[in-house]
Amino acid sequence: MNREYHRWFSPSLNRDMELLVFGREGAKVLVFPTRQGRFYDYEDWGMVDALAASIDRGMLQLFCVDSVDSESLYCGCVPAPLRIARHNQYEKYLLTEVVPLMRSRAVNPFLIAHGCSIGAYHALNLALRHAGLFGKVVALSGRYDLTRAFGPFPDLFDGYYDDDIYFHTPTHFLPRLSDAPALNAMRKMEIVLTVGEKDAFKPSAEELSGQLWSKSIPHTLAIWPGNAHKPAHWQHMVRCYL
Repeated sequence: MNREYHRWFSPSLNRDMELLVFGREGAKVLVFPTRQGRFYDYEDWGMVDALAASIDRGMLQLFCVDSVDSESLYCGCVPAPLRIARHNQYEKYLLTEVVPLMRSRAVNPFLIAHGCSIGAYHALNLALRHAGLFGKVVALSGRYDLTRAFGPFPDLFDGYYDDDIYFHTPTHFLPRLSDAPALNAMRKMEIVLTVGEKDAFKPSAEELSGQLWSKSIPHTLAIWPGNAHKPAHWQHMVRCYL
């Protein structure tokens, strides 16, 4: 299997950023790490091995990016406005640096956004905010509202709220979205959401699913037995849905 390590200085984030590429051709998958995770976690947790057959057959090419969650969403040592501002810079990095790299590789133009846990939020949020960029999103065990507590997982903005947070919260901006081109682009995208029946984030996934149906956006919501919030479960999920 082709494996490449890339590192460059990101002008969007004013720091070095790293990523791994697996495969040479096929649909290009932007893979987000879990909470405060790293670009190599997807490989270390056996997720790349779970997809090895598809990668080796030229069906998928993975681009496993690093996160800046420790500087943004989970950086409790700085005020919430600075956290969401850093998150905006991360999105700029993805759109202006990573996506062009993905598009420069091989000939298949199809892009997929994918992640597990908070990575599922990153994937779904980016795909909905930039409808038409991705043809598919596979979001496993995600939460889609960072302003609410779910079980032991707190509100990530300590009660603070502004327009940036609104537009980065799918369950907030989606119900009020009326832009026809954006909605039509979402309806053409294949959307897969999975969550465990005992996962604290199940209410969030169900809420998002209801909002998608209310906008006539087809999608799959798959409820898995138990908590299903571990790499061992995600390995099975990606074989089914990615």
